[in-house]
Amino acid sequence: MSDADLLFRPDLLAKYGANGPRYTSYPTALQFRDDFDLDHYRRAAADPGAADTDLSLYFHIPFCDTVCFYCGCNKIATKNRGRAKPYVQQLVREMALQAALFDTKRPVSQLHWGGGTPTFLSLDEMSTLMAATREHFALRPESEAEYSIEIDPREASADTIAHLRRLGFNRLSLGVQDFDPVVQHAVNRVQPLELTIDVMNAARANGFESISVDLIYGLPHQNVKSFRRTLETMLLLAPERISVFGYAHMPQLFKMQRQIDATALPPPATRLALLQLVIEQLTDAGYVYIGMDHFALPTDELARAQQQRTLHRNFQGYSTRADCDLIGFGASSIGKVGDVYAQNAKDLPGYGAAIDAGRLAISRGVRLTADDRLRRDIITELMCNLELRFDEFEAAYGVRFAAAFAPELETLRAFEADGLVARSTNRLEVLPAGRMFVRNIAMVFDRYLGAQHAERFSRTI
Repeated sequence: MSDADLLFRPDLLAKYGANGPRYTSYPTALQFRDDFDLDHYRRAAADPGAADTDLSLYFHIPFCDTVCFYCGCNKIATKNRGRAKPYVQQLVREMALQAALFDTKRPVSQLHWGGGTPTFLSLDEMSTLMAATREHFALRPESEAEYSIEIDPREASADTIAHLRRLGFNRLSLGVQDFDPVVQHAVNRVQPLELTIDVMNAARANGFESISVDLIYGLPHQNVKSFRRTLETMLLLAPERISVFGYAHMPQLFKMQRQIDATALPPPATRLALLQLVIEQLTDAGYVYIGMDHFALPTDELARAQQQRTLHRNFQGYSTRADCDLIGFGASSIGKVGDVYAQNAKDLPGYGAAIDAGRLAISRGVRLTADDRLRRDIITELMCNLELRFDEFEAAYGVRFAAAFAPELETLRAFEADGLVARSTNRLEVLPAGRMFVRNIAMVFDRYLGAQHAERFSRTI
């Protein structure tokens, strides 16, 4: 039996098909409160007990030159490049406001620019933003840190890539979605293969340590034959990481998706065949199935972190830097500081008005309870490291795991019978077939899920 046969269990898709969180946080953003007390955030930022904890910085750049119809991100489509400069100035002022709350001797070991399209910024604007970051925070040397940026190959020349490397970025994430021209036109993302090749070649020539590429299955007009060509082409390019997301058609939440012809979306049987193709092609090519939508070469630090049980999740997805306090900058960005999650105003006017008035732009958030922290760690271990060692939770939280989570463990008996998990006296392990259903497994430990609206989440498979 091949690795793909162990990983892909089509007989269980109907049984476990459901809507559920991706668990970039627990509790999820649906639990954030508009009446959040900012003093909770300030106290968490000033906590002297966090002095030995590194910082992680996330910058949200919301602008896009053109909008992709499938996108559910917080973005602003505009041709006006002049909108970037005042936004960068606001980010710089926000850094000063945030830095005043923290011990800025704490080193930064992770930094990420996301969007939107970060390469919407001019080279000078990129330089300004990174210079201000180094002024306000202590960035670790590149050899000790992960400095990443999301790239749109349509917006990034070889000169752009070289400039980003000089600024200190050492990892790239680039969107492709599908190489097929018919699919590209249907989702308004026309991106010739040559652009992707040029960006990847430039990244390697400039010494970027890791390249991650995003693909999407389930887009209009996709079929097994055409998507096989996309995967075969991608394997020739050999990025260190490949993320293959299932398209979530949710036009009731994301207005731009109403531009997609729903009748052109692949039917369930084709979508299932596409998923099977992804798992077979990538695992046969030697990629490690990390879980959910993510694959990495065995030599990549993402795969190594999972082997060493140090893999983590944050609002950008899987991360190799656990236990960092995350500071979010820009409209809609989310931070995690101590036992607090805090999100900035989602709209640009609301964000800008707060920063221009000299105030933090945080508009909502939540302070975690002791039960939240325990369940967050359980869900993180399942999602990232694919196992729970009960004695570790008992030592850290002073609970008898089997007694405290007896209902959850009873629910997991069905998963165990289906070969998705294995339980022993002191351990719960996610088996290879369970990696595809890891969100469903994690959902068993989510005490909020029953009160939430399923339509707010994407399908787990």
